[in-house]
Amino acid sequence: MIDLIMKDILGTPAILVGLFALIGLVAQRKNFADTLSGTLKTIMGFVILGAGAEFLIKSLTQFSAMFDHAFSVNGVIPNNEAIVAMAQESFGTETAMIMLFGMVANIVIARFTPFKYIFLTGHHTMFMSCLIAVILTTGGLSGATLVIIGSIILGSLMVLFPAILQPYTREITGSDDFAVGHFGSTGYFVSAFIGKRIGKNSKSTEEIKVPKSLGFLRDTSVSVSLTMVILFFVVAAFAGPAFIETELSGGQNFLVFSFMQGLTFAAGVYIILQGVRMLLAEIVPAFKGIADKVVPNAKPALDAPAVFPFASNAVIIGFLTSFVAGLLSMFFLPLFGLKVIVPGLVPHFFTGAAAGVFGNATGGRRGAVVGSFANGAIISFLPALLLPVLGSLGFEGTTFGDADFGFVGIILGNLIRLFESNFLFIASAFVLLVLAFFVSWKTRGSKGESSEAA
Repeated sequence: MIDLIMKDILGTPAILVGLFALIGLVAQRKNFADTLSGTLKTIMGFVILGAGAEFLIKSLTQFSAMFDHAFSVNGVIPNNEAIVAMAQESFGTETAMIMLFGMVANIVIARFTPFKYIFLTGHHTMFMSCLIAVILTTGGLSGATLVIIGSIILGSLMVLFPAILQPYTREITGSDDFAVGHFGSTGYFVSAFIGKRIGKNSKSTEEIKVPKSLGFLRDTSVSVSLTMVILFFVVAAFAGPAFIETELSGGQNFLVFSFMQGLTFAAGVYIILQGVRMLLAEIVPAFKGIADKVVPNAKPALDAPAVFPFASNAVIIGFLTSFVAGLLSMFFLPLFGLKVIVPGLVPHFFTGAAAGVFGNATGGRRGAVVGSFANGAIISFLPALLLPVLGSLGFEGTTFGDADFGFVGIILGNLIRLFESNFLFIASAFVLLVLAFFVSWKTRGSKGESSEAA
C-alpha cells in the first residue's frame, strides 16, 4: 500500500496535480460533471505536456549523440533521472519519506507563513528529495531525524524558490494567478535580475519585426522547425553520414534523418505549449478551492514551461543562448580545476528557455540574451562544483543538471563536512532563515518599485 501511494500515485506527476485539482473542485462544491471534467482535463494537460517532453528528449538525445561524436567531447553530461535512478537502490525509502512529508511541510508552511505557494512539479520534488536524502544519510542522520530534517528543508525550498521568483513571474504573466515551481529558479532569478539592470529601453523579443517576405517566421512552429533543422544539418555535417546512418538512423539518409529530428523537436515544443494551455485553464480555477479552504490566498507553483506561451520568441532565444554559454563553459571549466560539463540539450532547453522568458520580461531582448547566457554558465559551473560533493558520496561520474540542485547540494554537502550531524539542523535552519530574510527583502523591494511606478 505504501509503495502504491508513494510510487504509483504521488510519484506520478500527472496524478499528483490532478489530485490537487480534485481537492480544489470538491472544496468549491462543484457538481460531479464539472469535478470530473476539471480533474481529467488537468491530468490530460500534464500528460500532453509529458508527451511533448518525450518528443523533445527523443530528438535532443539524437542531437547529443551526433554532437559528442562530431567533436569528441569527453566529460560529464548532467542528468537528473540518471543520478536519481542510481540512488534509488540505496536511498529509495529515505527519498520517498522525505518527498511525502516534504509535501506536507510545504502545505503547513504555506498555511502559516506569508509564503503561500504549493509546489506542484512532482518529478522535481522527487529529485530534490533524493539529493537531500543522499547527503543527509551520508552525514550520519537516519530514521525519524533524517525524515523530519529532510522534510523541513524540502518543504521550505518548495515555498522559498517560488517566492523568490514571484515578483518577476508577475511581470511575465501580468497577474498573480500562479507561480513557477521548478528547481532551476536560481538561473531564472539571475536572468531576470540582470535583465532589469541592462535592459532599459530594450524592446521585447515578441516585438521583433519580421519582413513581409519572412512573415511565415511569426508562426512559432515554423520558426522553431527551421532553427532546429539548420542546427541538425550543421552538426550532421561534422558527425558524418557514416556514423549517423550506421549508429542512429538505421540506414536512413543522414540529411533526411536530421530533417525529421528537427521537425520532431518542433512538434515537441508545439505539444508542450498546448498541454500548458490546457493545464493552466483547469488548474488555476480548481486551485481556488484549496486557496479558500486549506491555504487562503495560495498559489499553484507550476513547472517552468508554464511561462513559455507568454514569450515564444524568448523561448528559442533563451535555449540557443544558454546552449552557447554551455559550450563556451567547457573551455573555461578546466582552467578552474573543474571537470568538463558537457552541455545537455534537455536542461539547456527547459531552463534556458525559461531564463529567456524571465530575462525578456525585465530587460527585453538584451535581458533575454544576457540572462539566458548567465543561466547557461550557471548550469555548467554549479554541476561541476557539485560533482566533487556527490563523488565523495559514491556518485562520481554523474550530477544533477538544474541550478537549484547544485546550489542546495553544495551548501548541504559542505555543511556535512563542517559540522557534526548534531549541528546540521541548526546550520540548515540558519541557511533557511537567511533565504527567508532575502525573500522578505526582495518582496518588500518589489512592492516599493510597484508603488513608485504607480
